[in-house]
Amino acid sequence: MSDDFKRQLQDYADGKLTGNDKEQFELELEKMEAYQAYLGELMGNDEDRHPLVDGSAYKASTPIKEASLLRRSKWRARIQTALTAIGILITFTLISAILTGLFYGLGKRSSIYQDVVSSAIALTRPNLTVSGGSNSNAYFTMDYKGNMKKKIGDSEVSVGDFQLKFVLGWPMGEQTTWHSERNNSNTSLFLLSGSDAASNNQDWATLEKLPEGTVTEAFVSLDKRYTTDELLQKFNGKNMTPVWFAAYTGQERKLGVAELVMNPVGFPAYPLWHAEDMQVTSRSEEKRGWFGKTVMESSISPGIQTYGDGSVRDKNFLDTLHLLQKYATITNRLAPWLPLEPTITYLEANGVKLYGVVVTGPTKELLKLKEEQWVSSIRVGEVRLWNWNNR
Repeated sequence: MSDDFKRQLQDYADGKLTGNDKEQFELELEKMEAYQAYLGELMGNDEDRHPLVDGSAYKASTPIKEASLLRRSKWRARIQTALTAIGILITFTLISAILTGLFYGLGKRSSIYQDVVSSAIALTRPNLTVSGGSNSNAYFTMDYKGNMKKKIGDSEVSVGDFQLKFVLGWPMGEQTTWHSERNNSNTSLFLLSGSDAASNNQDWATLEKLPEGTVTEAFVSLDKRYTTDELLQKFNGKNMTPVWFAAYTGQERKLGVAELVMNPVGFPAYPLWHAEDMQVTSRSEEKRGWFGKTVMESSISPGIQTYGDGSVRDKNFLDTLHLLQKYATITNRLAPWLPLEPTITYLEANGVKLYGVVVTGPTKELLKLKEEQWVSSIRVGEVRLWNWNNR
């Protein structure tokens, strides 16, 4: 074995050989392993059976030891290469986790995305809200997970689980798990034309059959379009609560002669306050280490009248639509049927007019709506046992 070969062997064992030099040397090792294996077969393990070489006994153990040394060196190099790769992966993961946290934390991007998600669901899925939180991971990904709820009676009832994954700020698909198939009924809930639909509507009969001691969610279609203030006044003094309003946008997809609305758009009775709407009441900062600090802030939302402030609610509705327009990639993922630009244009030009409302309350109180002229028809939603405080 030459000194140059020994040096290369030592460099290979130490992981110093790279590129073409490493490939060429590994080819030489493979050749030597094949030669030595064949030589070992010819010579066997008994040194007395072999001829003398240069006047001395040729020891069969010599090539075997060299082969063992070569194999150990080769495996040592492989393990070192694998450990290096693992180290690089771990380092990259740690760095990407730090950069991911900075990416989603910069400019409160994570909080804004949460606001957009909850707003898109609240405006396009009647009487449905989602509340949850986000968690940034490595590789510039973030997971938003939340619980979907409905207002039925005086309780917020969990109806499903929601998850949305972000990659570099792009939503990659919604995953919704409903607790019941009935919860996933967000189409054909309202009628645009009223006429004699009330007398033929089978859901009135359903309300009559439901027992006392229950509360119901109902989707009420109106006989015409009302302003927000006009509709709110209809509920003043009634033992029920409006929870979601269906707004006419001029973009409705209609089905049938009765004009069933597919995928209605509207807003919750209680406004969707955003960060710019909140009034800061107190703020304090506490230093953490050399460069860090903890900021503690408390704020309150604007007050609103139970059966009034229609202009405030309408403005909040339009502000929320503008927020969804600004983050259209998220909105299009959650509500691909919502044409944002023409919807906003129509509402700004014609004002907010309502053709439907989701109400909840005691079942027998909702049945009284059949006698109201402004009620066109009704569709029964979720029903629960009594959880109501009389108004």
